[in-house]
Amino acid sequence: MFVSLQLLHMSVFSQSFSPCGRFLAAGNNYGEIAVFSLSAALSPDASEASQKPILNFTAHDGPVFSLLSTDTHLLSAGNGEISAWSWAELIKKSTKAAWTRKPSYETSLEIPEINAMIINPKENSLIVGGGDNNIHIMDMETGIFKSVLKGHTDYIHCLCFKEREEEILSGGEDGAVRIWDSRTNRPVHCIEVFKYEECARPQFGKWISCLATDSDWMLCGGGPSLSLWHLRSMSPTSVFPLPGCQREAVFYQDLIMSVGEGPHVSHCLHGGTVKAQIPCTPSSLNTLALNLKNTEHRVMTVGGSSHQIDVFTNFSYRAFSLSF
Repeated sequence: MFVSLQLLHMSVFSQSFSPCGRFLAAGNNYGEIAVFSLSAALSPDASEASQKPILNFTAHDGPVFSLLSTDTHLLSAGNGEISAWSWAELIKKSTKAAWTRKPSYETSLEIPEINAMIINPKENSLIVGGGDNNIHIMDMETGIFKSVLKGHTDYIHCLCFKEREEEILSGGEDGAVRIWDSRTNRPVHCIEVFKYEECARPQFGKWISCLATDSDWMLCGGGPSLSLWHLRSMSPTSVFPLPGCQREAVFYQDLIMSVGEGPHVSHCLHGGTVKAQIPCTPSSLNTLALNLKNTEHRVMTVGGSSHQIDVFTNFSYRAFSLSF
């Protein structure tokens, strides 16, 4: 009975593909990480068992809001801590953490959740943001947190990195998208999206829950409508007429793909039109991931308010679902 209730109330918050592209890790609201074999699930003789995890373990006390893969490790973020798991060991079904680190928070009483993690490849540093309103930067070589970026007045939901300019972008509950120079750790710009009439939706709030960049372009949304911005002019060029709050959006070829409230993946064109809405199993979605590392396992996976993760081999319809 407990297991079925647990499955009923499960939400998948985060996903990450292995460096080889053959495995998918997913994190849920119970602090569990499941590892799936994509090669088994996608093989012509796949069975129902191929859609179950090869490994399922408790990684954190609280929800796993963020997962990220390096060349060798899976990084997972729980409440106030980041753990690293060797992919080579996970594939052998060993679940001993390689290391666990905690950002240096101002008070020992708070254990803020970590909502987002990204890598700065040039500096080999890990950038994390979450419930203490600050961005913490850790040197991946030493495991030492070397700097804190302060500016948001409420917690941080999402981060992304612009490699060419070496800029960090952060979106938060305060409604701001902040742009930081990673070389100096100084703020460069602050865009308060909710103050732009074409984007504002006061009935949903001002929080920013998703961010993505592609050269001079930025996608952002949450309380405000999902919108496409030109970062040189710092102005919105397209606003997408999607009804609910969007939680993750990505650029893919000439499309923008987005998930959020509602049981579908939206395919949008840069000009602002919604080209298609692809039905999904969960009634509401939190996470969308594209596995573009190798053509053999090229899939899109989406997760949300369900123990099932939908897999799309052709991005215009669901092929099957993996199941926690």
